[in-house]
Amino acid sequence: MRIGELSKATDVPVPTIKYYLREGLLPAGELSSPNQASYGEPHVRRLRLIRALIELAQVPVATVKEILESLDSDTEPLHEQIGRAHRALTPTRRLTATDEARDAATAQVTKLIHDRDWTVDPEAPALATLIDTIAAFRSLGQDNLIAHLDTYADSVERFTRFEIDAVTSNPTRDQLAESVVIGTILGETLIASLRLLAQESISAERWKDR
Repeated sequence: MRIGELSKATDVPVPTIKYYLREGLLPAGELSSPNQASYGEPHVRRLRLIRALIELAQVPVATVKEILESLDSDTEPLHEQIGRAHRALTPTRRLTATDEARDAATAQVTKLIHDRDWTVDPEAPALATLIDTIAAFRSLGQDNLIAHLDTYADSVERFTRFEIDAVTSNPTRDQLAESVVIGTILGETLIASLRLLAQESISAERWKDR
């Protein structure tokens, strides 16, 4: 397809596609003449991934380029490719908490990872975020919620296995990596929305007339 057809297929304006080409986010098309290039399904998939990263996950263009370079690696193991993408997608933030609460949170998370036999990089940004989140819960006197951390972990591990199983039906390595990344981005919104709806329903069930 020509660039105009690629634009229609993906709903991405032609100037934006050209920008992605200049920045190296999108592979060049196959030249059919000195001034014409043709594009195929891999370009459609890549544009959808770029849009998900930039528009939905609000990832800076430079970081998107790093993620895509990782996904395009022919030598890096798939686990490492996906891990690099996850690290780029994980926000870095420091929540307010006391030192005592943070120490207790660190011990609780360390025990959780050990007891569940999870393979986790000690430098994983999500690990630091989890510790900070639990420390914030403790500092706000919400120990009753984090007392159920194992229950949270059970639920998360169950649906994460389901997600991974769902995308492994993709036929190619590229599609698999892209599906995991897009699933990570949209999955956060999906889970948060379902949780809010469930809370609203349970609240109405228990306290509507109180």
